[in-house]
Amino acid sequence: MDPQILKDLVKERMPFGKYKGKILADIPEYYLVWFHRQGFPPGKLGMYLHTLYEIRLNGLEDILTELRKR
Repeated sequence: MDPQILKDLVKERMPFGKYKGKILADIPEYYLVWFHRQGFPPGKLGMYLHTLYEIRLNGLEDILTELRKR
């Protein structure tokens, strides 16, 4: 996995929807679950959201917490 993806999760913002403008890592889990059921958007954003979903699903949020500190 490209470490830049993790860095982007703590700095990139959601471009649309209910959480427009929020840092991707701050999007609530239920919203990620909804995307998982409905389908993630295409492209880079979809890959980011799917990665974030997997991080949350596997209890790996500490990775993002550490990146935020840097």
